[in-house]
Amino acid sequence: MNLIRFALVADAAATVATGALLAVGGSLLADLTGLPATATLPLGLFLVAFAAFVGWVGMQRETPRGATMLIVIVNAAWVVASLIVLLAGTFPLTLLGVAFVIAQAAAVAALAALQWVGLGRARALA
Repeated sequence: MNLIRFALVADAAATVATGALLAVGGSLLADLTGLPATATLPLGLFLVAFAAFVGWVGMQRETPRGATMLIVIVNAAWVVASLIVLLAGTFPLTLLGVAFVIAQAAAVAALAALQWVGLGRARALA
Protein backbone atom coordinates (compact mmCIF):
# COMPACT_ATOMS: atom_id res chain seq x y z
CA MET A 1 0.00 0.00 0.00
CA ASN A 2 1.48 3.35 -1.01
CA LEU A 3 1.62 6.37 1.30
CA ILE A 4 -1.33 8.25 -0.19
CA ARG A 5 -3.60 5.22 -0.06
CA PHE A 6 -2.48 4.43 3.52
CA ALA A 7 -3.12 8.03 4.62
CA LEU A 8 -6.58 8.08 3.04
CA VAL A 9 -7.66 4.72 4.46
CA ALA A 10 -6.34 5.65 7.92
CA ASP A 11 -8.16 8.98 7.66
CA ALA A 12 -11.41 7.24 6.71
CA ALA A 13 -11.12 4.81 9.63
CA ALA A 14 -10.33 7.51 12.20
CA THR A 15 -13.00 9.82 10.82
CA VAL A 16 -15.78 7.23 10.86
CA ALA A 17 -14.85 6.29 14.45
CA THR A 18 -14.93 9.93 15.58
CA GLY A 19 -18.14 10.56 13.65
CA ALA A 20 -19.85 7.55 15.18
CA LEU A 21 -18.71 8.61 18.64
CA LEU A 22 -20.13 12.10 18.13
CA ALA A 23 -23.37 10.90 16.52
CA VAL A 24 -24.17 8.03 18.88
CA GLY A 25 -22.58 9.14 22.13
CA GLY A 26 -23.03 12.84 21.62
CA SER A 27 -24.98 13.66 24.77
CA LEU A 28 -22.54 11.76 27.01
CA LEU A 29 -19.61 13.28 25.15
CA ALA A 30 -21.17 16.74 25.51
CA ASP A 31 -21.44 16.28 29.28
CA LEU A 32 -17.81 15.15 29.54
CA THR A 33 -16.24 17.65 27.15
CA GLY A 34 -18.38 20.77 27.21
CA LEU A 35 -19.09 20.50 23.49
CA PRO A 36 -22.68 21.55 22.78
CA ALA A 37 -25.01 18.56 22.56
CA THR A 38 -26.82 20.26 19.67
CA ALA A 39 -23.62 20.16 17.61
CA THR A 40 -22.47 16.60 18.21
CA LEU A 41 -25.07 14.83 16.04
CA PRO A 42 -24.65 17.07 12.96
CA LEU A 43 -20.85 16.98 13.29
CA GLY A 44 -20.93 13.21 13.71
CA LEU A 45 -23.12 12.71 10.65
CA PHE A 46 -20.90 15.03 8.59
CA LEU A 47 -17.83 13.06 9.65
CA VAL A 48 -19.42 9.70 8.79
CA ALA A 49 -20.34 11.00 5.30
CA PHE A 50 -16.88 12.54 4.86
CA ALA A 51 -15.27 9.26 5.96
CA ALA A 52 -17.24 7.39 3.30
CA PHE A 53 -15.95 9.81 0.65
CA VAL A 54 -12.37 9.59 1.92
CA GLY A 55 -12.55 5.80 1.99
CA TRP A 56 -13.95 5.69 -1.52
CA VAL A 57 -11.13 7.94 -2.79
CA GLY A 58 -8.56 5.81 -0.97
CA MET A 59 -9.83 2.60 -2.55
CA GLN A 60 -9.65 3.78 -6.15
CA ARG A 61 -7.14 2.01 -8.38
CA GLU A 62 -5.68 5.37 -9.38
CA THR A 63 -5.97 7.90 -6.56
CA PRO A 64 -7.82 10.94 -7.93
CA ARG A 65 -5.54 13.95 -7.37
CA GLY A 66 -8.34 16.55 -7.27
CA ALA A 67 -10.41 14.59 -4.76
CA THR A 68 -7.35 14.02 -2.60
CA MET A 69 -6.53 17.74 -2.67
CA LEU A 70 -10.11 18.46 -1.57
CA ILE A 71 -9.65 16.06 1.36
CA VAL A 72 -6.39 17.78 2.36
CA ILE A 73 -8.14 21.17 2.21
CA VAL A 74 -11.11 19.97 4.28
CA ASN A 75 -8.73 18.44 6.82
CA ALA A 76 -6.72 21.66 7.03
CA ALA A 77 -9.94 23.66 7.49
CA TRP A 78 -10.97 21.26 10.28
CA VAL A 79 -7.67 21.85 12.07
CA VAL A 80 -8.03 25.64 11.75
CA ALA A 81 -11.63 25.47 13.00
CA SER A 82 -10.51 23.36 15.95
CA LEU A 83 -7.87 25.94 16.85
CA ILE A 84 -10.45 28.71 16.58
CA VAL A 85 -12.76 26.80 18.93
CA LEU A 86 -9.92 26.53 21.44
CA LEU A 87 -8.54 30.06 21.15
CA ALA A 88 -11.85 31.91 20.91
CA GLY A 89 -13.39 30.05 23.82
CA THR A 90 -16.41 29.34 21.64
CA PHE A 91 -17.63 26.55 23.93
CA PRO A 92 -17.27 26.04 27.68
CA LEU A 93 -14.88 23.11 27.23
CA THR A 94 -13.84 21.00 30.16
CA LEU A 95 -10.22 19.91 30.51
CA LEU A 96 -11.20 16.67 28.78
CA GLY A 97 -12.89 18.74 26.06
CA VAL A 98 -9.72 20.75 25.45
CA ALA A 99 -7.71 17.51 25.30
CA PHE A 100 -10.24 15.99 22.88
CA VAL A 101 -10.16 18.99 20.54
CA ILE A 102 -6.34 19.11 20.61
CA ALA A 103 -5.95 15.35 20.07
CA GLN A 104 -8.32 15.14 17.14
CA ALA A 105 -6.86 18.29 15.54
CA ALA A 106 -3.34 16.88 15.88
CA ALA A 107 -4.43 13.56 14.34
CA VAL A 108 -6.18 15.31 11.45
CA ALA A 109 -3.14 17.55 10.87
CA ALA A 110 -0.86 14.50 10.78
CA LEU A 111 -3.13 12.72 8.30
CA ALA A 112 -3.37 15.83 6.10
CA ALA A 113 0.43 16.10 6.13
CA LEU A 114 0.77 12.44 5.11
CA GLN A 115 -1.77 12.97 2.34
CA TRP A 116 0.11 16.05 1.12
CA VAL A 117 3.44 14.18 1.08
CA GLY A 118 1.76 11.23 -0.63
CA LEU A 119 0.42 13.54 -3.34
CA GLY A 120 3.93 14.89 -3.88
CA ARG A 121 5.35 11.40 -4.18
CA ALA A 122 2.62 10.32 -6.57
CA ARG A 123 3.32 13.38 -8.72
CA ALA A 124 7.06 12.64 -8.75
CA LEU A 125 6.38 9.08 -9.94
CA ALA A 126 4.03 10.23 -12.71
